[in-house]
Amino acid sequence: MPAAQPAVDSTRYRWTVLVMLTLVYTFNFIDRQILVILQEPIKADLGLSDAQLGLLTGFSFALVYVTAGIPIAWLADRSNRRNIVAASLAFWSLMTALSGLVQNYTQLLAARIGVGVGEAGGSPPSHSMISDYFPPSSRGTALSFYSMGIYIGVLFGFAAGGWIAENFGWRNAFFVIGIPGILYAAAVLWIIKEPKRGQYDVGGTPAKASFAETMACLRARPTFWWISVGCAFTAFVSYGNGNFMPSFLMRNHGLSLAEVGAILGLISGLSGAAGTLLGGYLADRLGVRDVRWYVWIPMLGGLSAMIPAYYTLLGSSTTLIIAAMIPSQILGALYLGPCIATCHNLVSPGMRAMASAILYFVLNIIGLGLGPLTVGILSDTYADQFGVDNLRYAMATTLTISLLGAGFLWMGVRSLKRDLEANRVALSSDTPPASTEP
Repeated sequence: MPAAQPAVDSTRYRWTVLVMLTLVYTFNFIDRQILVILQEPIKADLGLSDAQLGLLTGFSFALVYVTAGIPIAWLADRSNRRNIVAASLAFWSLMTALSGLVQNYTQLLAARIGVGVGEAGGSPPSHSMISDYFPPSSRGTALSFYSMGIYIGVLFGFAAGGWIAENFGWRNAFFVIGIPGILYAAAVLWIIKEPKRGQYDVGGTPAKASFAETMACLRARPTFWWISVGCAFTAFVSYGNGNFMPSFLMRNHGLSLAEVGAILGLISGLSGAAGTLLGGYLADRLGVRDVRWYVWIPMLGGLSAMIPAYYTLLGSSTTLIIAAMIPSQILGALYLGPCIATCHNLVSPGMRAMASAILYFVLNIIGLGLGPLTVGILSDTYADQFGVDNLRYAMATTLTISLLGAGFLWMGVRSLKRDLEANRVALSSDTPPASTEP
């Protein structure tokens, strides 16, 4: 029998669920980022190139992650989402632990593909559940709180992973990080209950939407695609440069693995978490006056983050570049919660897991898939021209691409009000959404 719980619709219980799902997402990013902090000793042990590291931490993982995400999201829109999250957590944690047993690049690639398959079942069902536990007026804050799991995971993945690897070896780091997630999956099954779909939305309980119906709805919502591509190019920079930041600090500033883990864990973790939560809070507060703030905040944050980010890459003082990471991380992390909330508000409740999966498909193919791979290829290409500064200028080149993200988000602002109204009308009338293209 499940443990005694508060009422499912109580404020206390919904926040309990939110905290637990955020911890699931934290495990997601600990298991994902542990490879980033360990890539230098793994590179030396297995004899890898920067391009191979970029493929390993980026494109190969992203391709599996987003491909598996679509069918899992389809299942989540018509079955128990809690069970999917718990099973996914247990599987990706097991594959993380198995990563410590690999003997060559192919085996490590296979293990990380397994992690990607498991992690594909984490966020879309969680996003959908959160939007059924929280009303539209607080979804930006709730989804931003959930998204803090990225940066809490980065904090523990970098700090703990770096320390464990330096003292006990990189293989043991995978064991220590992976096994607790398997145990936590049981707690998810024990405590979290499946919420009623659409309980806070116009039209009540939604019908189970087919994949074709979801795609028809999204084709009629150009804002969804502008936001998805805008997020993707924002993530292109954050994943591309973020995945190589440990290597940059070790190669160009002479820091040790443990030092890099502690510094990036604290700065990226705390600053990123603060920026993520701030983005949702500001969007919910300012969005009452004008709903376009849900997109303006991510756009302005991304543009503002470029200034300290350039100094981080091109500055010479180790102390100052580390300090510049703080505003860069805060501003660069404003985007995710408001963008997810906006995408959920553009579709019916029965389509939200799939909408999240498609948003993450675009975001991760471009951002996670191409970002680290691009930095790795540019770094190898720049080696003859720039010598030891090859990685520095590869990351600076990639940073410039964030301008594309701001441009696509601006396009989303232009159609946002029209598409939100079209969705409201569709939910009220329970009819298929009409195209809003002019």
